[in-house]
Amino acid sequence: MSHKVIFTDSSRLITEAAVRAGADVFIGYPITPANLLYYYASKRFPAFMAAPDEITTLQLMSGLAATGKIPVTATSFPGYALMIESINMACMMELPMVIILVQRLGPATGTATMGAQGDLGLVTGTLSGGMAIPVISVSNALDCWKLTANAVETAVTCRTPVILLTSKEEVMTLGNLDIADLPPIHPAKRKTFQSDGEYLPYDPDEDLVPPFLPVVNDRHQVRLTASTHNRKGIIQNSGKEALGNSVRLHEKILKHLPDFTEFDWDEQGKADVLVVSYGITAQAAREAVKEARGAGHQVSLLVAKTLYPVPPEYFRIMGRHERVIIAEENLTGQFRQLLFGAQCPSSVTGITSFGKMITPETITREVLDHGKSIS
Repeated sequence: MSHKVIFTDSSRLITEAAVRAGADVFIGYPITPANLLYYYASKRFPAFMAAPDEITTLQLMSGLAATGKIPVTATSFPGYALMIESINMACMMELPMVIILVQRLGPATGTATMGAQGDLGLVTGTLSGGMAIPVISVSNALDCWKLTANAVETAVTCRTPVILLTSKEEVMTLGNLDIADLPPIHPAKRKTFQSDGEYLPYDPDEDLVPPFLPVVNDRHQVRLTASTHNRKGIIQNSGKEALGNSVRLHEKILKHLPDFTEFDWDEQGKADVLVVSYGITAQAAREAVKEARGAGHQVSLLVAKTLYPVPPEYFRIMGRHERVIIAEENLTGQFRQLLFGAQCPSSVTGITSFGKMITPETITREVLDHGKSIS
């Protein structure tokens, strides 16, 4: 195999992967630390639009998605907060799009030049009613390539907004990469309405996703609405069909969860300790597990990449271990709370940090405190 090593940052990888996966328009408002994504997109995407603010960004994305485009944007917490109403609108209209959320230290404007993993609670609570929205998290450069394509594919297949969660260190740090390790990416294929009969814009197939038609087609009328509606797109406040149509928005994501479930599970023998992490902290977790094994301890590793909805596989993996250590760079242990609620089992330990990255040594110490040596 030939090798070609390049020195790059993950913002480039995400941008290139999105375009190759079929995303054809980037709309954004520049904000730290997502600025590199904004800049690279302006050079690489087939179409680029600079919006005056984040609210307008999502409105433009929704309009373009309705015409058949696959829009992408990138932002951080303050911008995402402004987008939430329109993300709910796009979800109700069943419009595909990808929102790249580059996490930084909050609350509010916080410290724009410091990374964090503090937005998981925000994104998993984006939709009113607690309905599911796909949240995919990258943990290394290869993920930035593969999971970006996965996010675009999921948005198109499920006709939904998808959140690609990353952080300041992940998108701005330069590193070596052998591009021979990058698998090919193919454009996402959209399921379109082919019949000559009446087009019902919210009439799902067996996969719970309606076939798509752009509003610019010249054969059928296309109704799109963000209010509670029936299969024809007619507003109905409380009818059985209309309410069932809204419930379907949640159920279709759960049905397709196996299609976008991604994780790494590095199991070692009969290890009694499992380290769980995601995003930038997963890199420290990988090093920590290597160190612990070198010190004679059996320990397994789960790197979660699909964060929401939570794949049931995670609970099966955690159930195989006596101790679970969940490491994440936020104050309250948001992934731990997502998994176990307000009261964790006594077998679950959290490692959290605020304002600084978690080191491999911190995780290793926790493993050695709870693990058993290889006899």
